[in-house]
Amino acid sequence: MDSLFDEQVERARSEDVPLAVRMRPRTIHEFIGQDRAVGPGTLLRRSIEADDLSSFILYGPPGSGKTSLARIIAEATRAHFAEITAVDSGVADIRAVIEAAKHRLGQTGQGTILFVDEIHRFSKSQQDALLHAVEDNVIVLVGATTENPFFEVNAPLISRSRVVELVPLTDSEIRSIIRRALTDDRGLGGRVKLTEEAEEALVTLASGDARVALATLELAARTVTAADESGETSSLRGRGIIERPSVLAAMPTRMLTYDKNGDAHYDVASAFIKSMRGSDPDAAIYWLARMVHGGEDPKFIARRMMIFASEDIGNADPRALLVAHAAVKASEFVGWPECRINLSQAAAYMALAPKSNAAIMAIDRALAEVRDGPARAVPNHLRDRHYPGAERLGRGEGYVYPHDHPNEGKAQRYLPEGLERGAFWRPGRLGREAEGPVIGTPEGQKRLADEQ
Repeated sequence: MDSLFDEQVERARSEDVPLAVRMRPRTIHEFIGQDRAVGPGTLLRRSIEADDLSSFILYGPPGSGKTSLARIIAEATRAHFAEITAVDSGVADIRAVIEAAKHRLGQTGQGTILFVDEIHRFSKSQQDALLHAVEDNVIVLVGATTENPFFEVNAPLISRSRVVELVPLTDSEIRSIIRRALTDDRGLGGRVKLTEEAEEALVTLASGDARVALATLELAARTVTAADESGETSSLRGRGIIERPSVLAAMPTRMLTYDKNGDAHYDVASAFIKSMRGSDPDAAIYWLARMVHGGEDPKFIARRMMIFASEDIGNADPRALLVAHAAVKASEFVGWPECRINLSQAAAYMALAPKSNAAIMAIDRALAEVRDGPARAVPNHLRDRHYPGAERLGRGEGYVYPHDHPNEGKAQRYLPEGLERGAFWRPGRLGREAEGPVIGTPEGQKRLADEQ
């Protein structure tokens, strides 16, 4: 600094930078969390420490450390570090980086690491522009994405890179990040304190997202210091105690990751289905609430239950399909927020119903037979005899009309030759299926009549 004034300006400028940016780890040793991906002894950790990286793609939810890892690499590497964002960069920008990398490599032998944030937003042509440069080691690609790269990134680019998955940070890791920000001179430098209840609320609301935790902490700190008796409302120089209400005011709604078109959407929906399949109504309603909270289309939830009613319950409780259909109609007719009650009722019913996958197993066995088995002729007595000339050809002869001869109708053959009863339909051991056939047999018709 040339003067005290310059130092004061620089300090003020640094305070204007968001806390989450100021607190980014500077070295791999300061990085908190992601031990499975970048912990001591992992391949990525050794590569960063040895400055010997190959192309990889960081895949994980917001606030899990993707950008922080890129910054650590930028500080640690002897290679030239370039950065582009898929949101505001095109093919021309990519080609410019590649040409500069070729020139640099040829003139000085220095390699280039290219960090592409939100790489999933690149079009196919933009991703293709990277292929040869990555393959020829002109650049080392470091991509970052919140979307599953196996869905969003071209297969040739995936095959030339290693996918490193990051997970949401644990509560203890978020707590460590918060405490460091409170005491570190780059952060709040001890100017504010956090009560135990406020810290717990902050950890809970962050839901594994370090960026959310630090942004909320910063806003709560500004609120506290603005009301400080010192009257210094323009900075965090005052001293204050952050209590739970300040944290809740800074972020009143818990930030749960839920992208209606991304991985979280499918993961939560999968947990919802599996909880109903496992007969756990509490879990089913919890995951339903996650979808409701995330703004999921209620018709999507209801359609999933309608499929579930046949796939996982079937004739063990035939009424499940009626309940699911009612939920579909409610989601269409009632809508948010009231239809959440209808969906909750239906989800609890599905979870508590007896389970059978006989319906899906039967149709899949039959489809496999149709695809892979021999072409089987329709038995003559089952053939249509209503068209002209059918009787002269002997079509339909021998058919027994079941309503006139129930015992004979039951005994006649309906499957083609080579297939026997039980080849496809194998009832489950619970509910109505365990009691025997319900539909299409005299015994089943009698039991239904008795119940009515």
